[in-house]
Amino acid sequence: MKTNLTISFFFILTVSFSQNERKVISYIDSINSLASNHYKSNDITQSFNYLLKNVELSASIDDDYGNAQANFLLGNLYRYMGMPDEAAECYSKMLKSAKEVEDNYLIASSYLSLGEIYKLIKPMEAVIPYYKKALTYASKNNVRDENNIDKRQSILFDIHMKLSHIYMSVYQPNEAYMNLLAAEKNLDNNWFSKASLSYAYGLYYVNLKSFNLATRKFSDALAYVDKSKNDVEDLRKSILLKEIYKEQSVALASLGKVDDAYLALLNHDNYREKLIKAEKLKEEQNANSKFFMLQYKNIAQTANKELWLVQNKSNEIKSVVVYISVAAFILLILIFILVKNYRSKRRLSFILQERNRLLQIAKNEAEKSSKLKTDFISNVTHELRTPLYGVVGLTSLMLEKNSLNEEDQKLLKSLKYSGDYLLNLVNDILQMGKMESEKVELKNVSVNLREMVGSIIGSFEYRLQESNNEIHVLIDDSVPEVIMCDNVRLSQVLINLIGNSIKFTNNGKIWLRVILNNLRTDDADIRFEIEDNGSGIPKNMHKTIFENFTQLDENKNANYQGTGLGLSIVKKIVELFNSKIELSSDLGKGSVFSFNVTFQIDKNVLQDTKPSKKGKIVSLNQGYKILIAEDNKINQIVTKNLLKKENFICDVVENGLECVKAFKSNTYDLILMDINMPVMDGNQATQEIRKENSDIPIIALTAADIEEVKRNFGTIGYNGIITKPFDNCEFFQVINAHIQASIAKSKRVSTMVKVS
Repeated sequence: MKTNLTISFFFILTVSFSQNERKVISYIDSINSLASNHYKSNDITQSFNYLLKNVELSASIDDDYGNAQANFLLGNLYRYMGMPDEAAECYSKMLKSAKEVEDNYLIASSYLSLGEIYKLIKPMEAVIPYYKKALTYASKNNVRDENNIDKRQSILFDIHMKLSHIYMSVYQPNEAYMNLLAAEKNLDNNWFSKASLSYAYGLYYVNLKSFNLATRKFSDALAYVDKSKNDVEDLRKSILLKEIYKEQSVALASLGKVDDAYLALLNHDNYREKLIKAEKLKEEQNANSKFFMLQYKNIAQTANKELWLVQNKSNEIKSVVVYISVAAFILLILIFILVKNYRSKRRLSFILQERNRLLQIAKNEAEKSSKLKTDFISNVTHELRTPLYGVVGLTSLMLEKNSLNEEDQKLLKSLKYSGDYLLNLVNDILQMGKMESEKVELKNVSVNLREMVGSIIGSFEYRLQESNNEIHVLIDDSVPEVIMCDNVRLSQVLINLIGNSIKFTNNGKIWLRVILNNLRTDDADIRFEIEDNGSGIPKNMHKTIFENFTQLDENKNANYQGTGLGLSIVKKIVELFNSKIELSSDLGKGSVFSFNVTFQIDKNVLQDTKPSKKGKIVSLNQGYKILIAEDNKINQIVTKNLLKKENFICDVVENGLECVKAFKSNTYDLILMDINMPVMDGNQATQEIRKENSDIPIIALTAADIEEVKRNFGTIGYNGIITKPFDNCEFFQVINAHIQASIAKSKRVSTMVKVS
């Protein structure tokens, strides 16, 4: 009995609640109708009040359908008032509610309305997706309004018409035409729809320059408007007629019918004036309403903000009470932990202080050791370079004599190889230090690539004979004759890679390939490949082989010379060329090292000069006069003979004082100045010369670490630095570059004098 009574009670309660809810929903619908009527009669303020009330009421009972309708009308009202942001917000809320009730008509209307709003503030391409989404929902079966009237045909017509206009505006005539055909399929028996469709076809034909067809369609549109009732003078009719006459005048003018075009233009101006007056009247009528809406919105925002602040304050007070209680408990625990930790940290502090003291002592010792190592390397390399310059230079000069017998040549080649090896070892150690500190910069000079490669191969003649290897050079015929590059660094890469191949190949073959990948007007992409059929490199060593001081199996390679710096230097130099070294190798199958570099083509040299067949760079070859200041007799002989071979005229002096005297009594194109000399050193001599002449290039010659000299050479007056013993190619590269720069500067000054 009790159970039955309970069930009956809940049933009555549910029925009562449902009836009350239906009454509220019915009330919401009636308010929406009232708001719509007030909107149509231009009573904007009253309509706005009704709609705001309806939105709040429908949200309170979760009436998504009523909420969607209210937001739809409210969005239309904002749109009418010229408030697009507020309208878009309402249409977005409408879309959310419409999706909740899965109403295809409301969803399609939401997307269509959003498209119309965003068309005013966004690019046309960004608006198309909204119309397409509207089309998706409008194409479904159940598309009915609140009165259960089928709206599928009418909304499909509207969507296709909107899309056709948008596609015409973004110059997609095919898409526009397809939408016009789709709109025609959904055309109802309404004068406005028929007139709008004919007008749209006219626009389509205007875009296609088919002005006869366009004129015919505009005439059809006017005929449909004429068939409407005479008392129909609503706003949309005036807007349509204005646009029809405007486009008709353009089409007629394009056909040469000037008088008809003028009449159409007069009709357009007539309707445009009517619309301007109507718009002014609308603005006057809506000014108060718009002010009221903005004022209401501000009041609502202020009220919501105050309510939020009150609620937030209440929540904060509750949270504070909880936090204080929890914090008090945590504080007690923390005090206990802190006391315990303090005692532990106090003990650790004494230990750490002692360890820090020991670490500081170790750091000071390490820095002292590092400085000693740096000073030692600098001093040793300085002392090694001076005699090496004489050994390598004199050996090279003696080898060029034809009077030597075969045995003497063999002994001299062995001596030169040993000197070159020792020199390369010294340079590798210093080069590694420079690269680690990022002090290496590439220089761009004119280089004859084929001659440079030939010179490099010639330097390996003795090692090739010793290892019984053959080397084959393949240079692509399309590779430019003269390029701009740092030939010293490029030579260093090729020398290291070829030397590495010779080292690990016996009784075998080595290939050097220079391949043109791509040729452009100003530059060329060139690939270098060095291949051998030697012992090869295991796969697990392909990365580590490029690290400092890394070799293959140290026990197996005990007889191989080297420090393990060659490939590391190669990798870093290739990276300076904005490239990457590549390795392909298998144990016992040989190795292929390759890299790609883009070089600028030196067109001036290609057109104006014939490359020298003796050097690796393009020689000036015009008998320029150079003064050599050098106190070491052997160095004098070597330097003078090197310069004579390249057709330079040389004078030699033994100290800085003689250098200054010679400069004052003769004319020179460049001075090579040794820094450490008796009577007057190179720095003092340079400063004396600069007092009288600031233009002549002065190049410092030094066996010291070049970075050490670089700190002060600019303030002293040097234009450049060459480290002894120097690479011949780098030597002439620096000399030629500075003489060329001096000549170019003199020409510019001469031209300026003539102009003045």
